[in-house]
Amino acid sequence: MTMTSAEADKILSANFAPWVLALDLSVEAVENRRVILRMPWSDRLAREGGALSGQALMAAADTATVIAVSAARGAYGPMTTVQQSTSFQRAVIGSDVLIEAVVTKLGRRMAFADIAMTDEGSGDIAARASTVYALLG
Repeated sequence: MTMTSAEADKILSANFAPWVLALDLSVEAVENRRVILRMPWSDRLAREGGALSGQALMAAADTATVIAVSAARGAYGPMTTVQQSTSFQRAVIGSDVLIEAVVTKLGRRMAFADIAMTDEGSGDIAARASTVYALLG
């Protein structure tokens, strides 16, 4: 059974800390092992010089992984980040970011995902991440 965008949005709103919710992420698309989230531009998330902070991008990638793994499993369940590696490729200034997370391996106890974060204004990749999650339930 494929998860709907509304179900994915509910997971997003019900399972994350207030500071993650302050990123104002929304679900653009959800498939069996893939999700796209939107992070709207906000001056609150910019660092000195006006570029989007790397911490915001990393939190968005981590959050997108939870939604993608939930979609792959058919429902939300307890999980935790084991590893995240992020490479920043270009600054994002004044543009929304689309975060695409794809589950590359889903096991009984572990899940792996690749994440691409795209500057919507230019269409260029701003950052890439890979994550490993432990599935707790």
